[in-house]
Amino acid sequence: MASHAMYPIRAASRRISLVPRNPPLPTQCAARRLVTASKAKAYPQSSSSTTPSTSATPSTASKTPPPIPPRSYARTAPATAARKPIPAVSGEPLPDAPPATTTGPVARDAAAAMSNSNNNGNDNGNGAPIDWANSYHGLGTSSFSPETSTVLQARLDPDDIEVKPDGIIYLPEIKYRRILNAAFGPGAWGLAPRGELMVQDRLVTREYALVVHGRFVAQARGEQQYFSEDGVSTAAEGCKSNALMRCCKDLGIASELWDPRFIRKFMKEHAVQQWVEHVTTKKKKQIWLRKDDEVRYPFKKS
Repeated sequence: MASHAMYPIRAASRRISLVPRNPPLPTQCAARRLVTASKAKAYPQSSSSTTPSTSATPSTASKTPPPIPPRSYARTAPATAARKPIPAVSGEPLPDAPPATTTGPVARDAAAAMSNSNNNGNDNGNGAPIDWANSYHGLGTSSFSPETSTVLQARLDPDDIEVKPDGIIYLPEIKYRRILNAAFGPGAWGLAPRGELMVQDRLVTREYALVVHGRFVAQARGEQQYFSEDGVSTAAEGCKSNALMRCCKDLGIASELWDPRFIRKFMKEHAVQQWVEHVTTKKKKQIWLRKDDEVRYPFKKS
């Protein structure tokens, strides 16, 4: 009886033990239901994502591209292209150039200078180049051809001669160069300095040697005045021209300009004295000039 009476009590205690001590509140139950209902779904990852998915299939961009073989730039002729034969030249071949002749005076002098250079050597005989600052190589070894001598010693044209105000007659230096070019040819002669340019008080001087066809011909010292330091370079060029004029005396060029009889005759026939006045200082004096010339600055007729 007692056991049957305790059965309802035991059943009630079991039901009581099944109930949790802290029953959830209604709001907690609703939150659990929301969490359970909003379970994350798997969405496909976009292409812009930087972190690759471990479950996704690896893309083709992550694969290493195969190596590119080096490109060859050599031209390869097509196997089928056949080389065409070069056609034969038609017509007659051109004749060979005639051999150089030595009929002119310049050509004969050049040939003689070449022969002299082959025999004696253009190097003082010891293989060293000639130092024209000190050497007299070829001086007086042979004379120039008669045709060359005729050009050098030709009489001057009176129209080429100029007159300075003090009565000195002269030939412009450019005409000395023309005579040398006509006799030997351009490039066959030259002036070699024999020392340094000496700059003095308003005067520059330098010594030069005239060399023709590799031979020493003449030597002279030129001079030229200057009035300021800016004119030293121009005076140095005038000094060279003055030395050339003096060297040409040894070749007989314009030799009549140093002949007193010729000077007196020329002054009587082609020159005249005239009174002039200086434009700046207003001083009057007599000057010489050619009869076919006129008074020039800084003078004027008085």
